[in-house]
Amino acid sequence: MKLIAITDDSHSVQDLASMIISIRNSVDYVHIREKTKSGRQLLSLIQLLEEGGVQKEKIVINDRLDAALLMNIPHIHLPAHGFPVKDVRECFPYLKIGRSVHSVEEARQAESDGANYVLYGHCFETNSKKGKPANGLNKIIDLKRDLRIPVYAIGGITTERVKTLQQTNADGIAVMSGIFSSKNPLVSARLYYETCKEVNDEKNQI
Repeated sequence: MKLIAITDDSHSVQDLASMIISIRNSVDYVHIREKTKSGRQLLSLIQLLEEGGVQKEKIVINDRLDAALLMNIPHIHLPAHGFPVKDVRECFPYLKIGRSVHSVEEARQAESDGANYVLYGHCFETNSKKGKPANGLNKIIDLKRDLRIPVYAIGGITTERVKTLQQTNADGIAVMSGIFSSKNPLVSARLYYETCKEVNDEKNQI
C-alpha cells in the first residue's frame, strides 16, 4: 500500500511547507489541495518545497493545472467537478492524471478517458464530510476487479482501519486530517507509513 498525504487548506504557506518538508521521507506522495490559496501562493509553496528537498515526483497538484504546468509538476489530480480527464490527457499526454470518483461507473469512465489512477471515497465517516454517509468498502473490491489502474481509498482512514482496507486489496490510502491536523504531523505520517509497510510485507509473504 502507498501513502498519500493530502493537505487540508488550513495552514499558511510557510507552515505548510515546513510540515511537508518534515514528512517528505515518510509518505509516497504529497497531494497539494489548497482551494483558498492564490496561484502566486501555490507557486511560492512549490518553490519552498523544492528548496526543502521535496522531489517533484512526490508532489501532486489538485485541480490547478496551470500551477502544475508552470512548475513542471508531473502529477495532476482532477476532482469530480474538474477538467475532463480525456481533454487533459489529449493536451498533455505526459502528465500522470488522477481522478476522484464515488462510483464504479465514474471509475470505469476515468480509466477509459486516460486516468492513471482513481481516488475513491469517502470510505468511512469523516469530519470533512459531515452529514454525508460513508460509501463503505465494498465498491473498492468491485473497482479492483474491474479496473487495471490503481485504486486509492480516502475518507476517515485511521491507522487502525488500514488493516481493514487490506482486505479490499486497495493500492493505497490518502490521509488528510490524520496527518495535517495532527499535533505532530511527522509522527502521524510515520505511523501511517509503517502500517502501510506492514501490509505490504504481509502481502509479499502470501
